[in-house]
Amino acid sequence: MKELIQTIERLSQKINRQVNFMEVCGTHTVSIFRHGIRSLIPSNIKLLSGPGCPVCVTPIEDIDRMIYIAKQPNVILTTFGDMMRVPGSDGSLYKAKAEGVDVKMVYSPLDALRVAQENKDKKVVFFAVGFETTSPLIAATLFEADNKNIENFYIYSVHKLVPPALEVLVNTEELKLDGFILPGHVSTIIGSKPYEFISQRYRKACVITGFDADDILQAIVMLLKQVIEDDPSIEIQYKDAVKAEGNPKAVDFIYRYFKTADSNWRGIGIIPKSGLKLKPEYSYRDAEKIFEIPKLNSKEPKGCQCGLILRGVKLPPECPLFGKLCTPENPVGACMVSSEGSCAAYYKYGRN
Repeated sequence: MKELIQTIERLSQKINRQVNFMEVCGTHTVSIFRHGIRSLIPSNIKLLSGPGCPVCVTPIEDIDRMIYIAKQPNVILTTFGDMMRVPGSDGSLYKAKAEGVDVKMVYSPLDALRVAQENKDKKVVFFAVGFETTSPLIAATLFEADNKNIENFYIYSVHKLVPPALEVLVNTEELKLDGFILPGHVSTIIGSKPYEFISQRYRKACVITGFDADDILQAIVMLLKQVIEDDPSIEIQYKDAVKAEGNPKAVDFIYRYFKTADSNWRGIGIIPKSGLKLKPEYSYRDAEKIFEIPKLNSKEPKGCQCGLILRGVKLPPECPLFGKLCTPENPVGACMVSSEGSCAAYYKYGRN
């Protein structure tokens, strides 16, 4: 690690300006905070945290819609643990459960499918949240549901795709990004090719890296060399897990069941073709088609800066609620809920 830090210091001296790199993976965000990487690198290298937490970027409207579905007769709503605590306009799924609504926490969509098998008289809905990493497992669960003729299983998909969000971020003038630390987990599925537009069209440096401190520091070295040489590309530091072609079988399985669709990202808004929705031929599994969901008056919590933090425009301490009204025990915004959220990571590791 010492040699990597010395190399970063040496390379930074060749750049007579501030350089801005953004990590777009929640696991990277936590690792950067946990290892104190920001304090180890020169002051002219700024690391920004992007929208790399799928829980955080799920908009409040979808939380409200899931609470509405959960309250319908003969429904069991299943979801991951973090989603239970994300505040909606009027409480969370955890609060709804405390009030008697049938909400179950599961560790995988296959757990949700088992709930459906055991409760054939109920409509079991799985709140499908995640990036490209988790969507193949959702597709596999749908395959299993059809294979076993489990008719009472449905999903509500708010799956997001990373590359379209990166194009929005690279065009955000106030960020002035020089490059990206690209997500390792997502890239094991999609490979490096979907990111090529960033280096070719926008001439920004990119490195796909692992999650240890040495991995991230090595990625910073690689990014700095690209900036100095003015030769942007998509490099893979995480070669043990990521191939340029990714996992074609997993990608094919995703698009067997899903199609791309415009998607709403908390703090960013609608990004064209950045989400996954079920294809029409699988609409019998689509909770949005099964339930008549009225237009809901969703509203963001007053004073919460989660949206600006997700875009990298603000740091968590710049939110007036951070560490005061908003803590991990009493989260006001989604960025404080998930362990991969910027606010939660900063609260745990970065306040000192």
